[in-house]
Amino acid sequence: MEPCHLPLPASMIVRLFGVFVALLLPEFVFCMTRNYTFNIVQHNVTRLCHTKSIVSINGRFPGPRIVAREGDQLLVKVVNHVSNNITIHWHGIRQIRSGWADGPAYVTQCPIQTGQTYTYNFTITGQRGTLFWHAHISWMRATLYGPIIILPKRNESYPFRKPYKEVPIIFGEWWNADPEAVINQALQTGGGPNVSDAYTINGFPGPLYNCSSKDTFRLKVKPGKTYMLRLINAAMNDELFFSIANHTVIIVEADAVYIKPFQTDVVMITLGQTTNVLLKTKPYYPNATFLMAARPYFTGQGTFDNSTVAGILEYEHPLNHTFNTKKMVFKPTLPPLNATTLVANFTRKFRSLNNPNFTASVPQTVDKQFYFTLGLGSSPCPKNTTCQGPNGTKFAASVNNVSFALPTTALLQAYISKKSNGVYTTDFPTNPPSPFNYTGTPPNNTLVSNATRLVALPFNTSVELVLQDTSILGAENHPLHLHGFNFFVVGQGFGNYNPTQDPANFNLVDPVERNTFGVPAGGWVAIRFLADNPGVWFMHCHFDVHTSWGLRMAWIVMDGPLPSQKLPPPPSDLPEC
Repeated sequence: MEPCHLPLPASMIVRLFGVFVALLLPEFVFCMTRNYTFNIVQHNVTRLCHTKSIVSINGRFPGPRIVAREGDQLLVKVVNHVSNNITIHWHGIRQIRSGWADGPAYVTQCPIQTGQTYTYNFTITGQRGTLFWHAHISWMRATLYGPIIILPKRNESYPFRKPYKEVPIIFGEWWNADPEAVINQALQTGGGPNVSDAYTINGFPGPLYNCSSKDTFRLKVKPGKTYMLRLINAAMNDELFFSIANHTVIIVEADAVYIKPFQTDVVMITLGQTTNVLLKTKPYYPNATFLMAARPYFTGQGTFDNSTVAGILEYEHPLNHTFNTKKMVFKPTLPPLNATTLVANFTRKFRSLNNPNFTASVPQTVDKQFYFTLGLGSSPCPKNTTCQGPNGTKFAASVNNVSFALPTTALLQAYISKKSNGVYTTDFPTNPPSPFNYTGTPPNNTLVSNATRLVALPFNTSVELVLQDTSILGAENHPLHLHGFNFFVVGQGFGNYNPTQDPANFNLVDPVERNTFGVPAGGWVAIRFLADNPGVWFMHCHFDVHTSWGLRMAWIVMDGPLPSQKLPPPPSDLPEC
């Protein structure tokens, strides 16, 4: 690790202030350059008595954790040794003026092909907490994911008492089949994809699955201590309820932003979200074990993996005595699968700290307003083929009835080289092109258009975006993720958004600040953000199947007038298509 660049060279500081300051200099070096190497390799993994070769980072599943402090520069060298094309996305990292390092394939970069290397170079600015990294091409993130742990700057502390220990808890999904084959078959037939065989906690399905008791994550704790659990939902297609039997937790952070703490016995964490919780253990040795369990929150119409992953919370006896080996095992009570009201009440509890140290800079005025409908739809079945989607069509998904087609070259490269002709247009619809009762009886025509249409925003535009779920082929919760920005969730509700009544209830004081948020089934969410980061930024549903079907779009944020407001040219090792 190397010190970051200081405003003045160290030698000049020494000359100016003498040896005394030189001795204190380490106190002033708040940031570091941290180097990681990610080798993309194949290795064998056995789960559920099924051994298969998976694509992984450095032969680890889940992948290695990235640890840094706020303000640190990260250089992650990715070397692709496998036959699959690869990109890596640093989910939730703001990527201020480092859009070349954001990672979504054919949006900010072409994929890293077999034998190629690309170094992601970015600085963590104004963020601290938990995020995660994952592959961002096709369904490769099924096995390519891991935690990003951002510690406060040196000599800065958490806005709560420092926990005794910190533990990442990362949820995933396990397929006995090859996930790439699963989505490829679904796209070919037009039907819904097969579902996973298990959920995982830190790569382990746990004791509730057949042939899996030895593959169980165990968290050993001491009585009377506070542990911070860094929860990450890296699953492919499932939102999750999580609970620890006979314990409550205090939520203190969401998507690497501190929130007003609140207590709960159940956490709902949607795809792409991260949540830090404080777990205070019992003050005595309980002579029992407690399951930590997660199962899906499901609002859709199709099939899903209706199973439960569990880990085990074990207490260490203070005197290292071995007590009754037949300990009581307590299981948590998880909510019903489709508990939409419970989820709405839970998400409303999230509020920004908004104190002098951690302000909530909510845009109070709006330059541009957008109204985007989200949902499923269909596309025609090719001639002389049979399709397994709705009424013999292919499943599709769209934003404002546009199913977004990824180009064969990267959007950001086309934009910066001014070669957009034939790659994309900037006429993405501001409002739904064909209004209807979005949460009522769906229209008979479910066909969507297919195009690569973007929205262009001048630098520093304040944006208000209302995301409206639709009932086409079934209302469904959609976890929307915006790259390059955090946004403030200023309002949410069920039914159709009412532009004359609902804004009166917006929270413009302390709304939660996130990068991923669930648009409720049969409802809407209003968000605001400031377009202060030049580049091309992907926005998509974090259900991978919906992204594959086209529920995605992109924003262009143009350069500002100052040098510090412009996107630098592409790095020399940026992959080519």
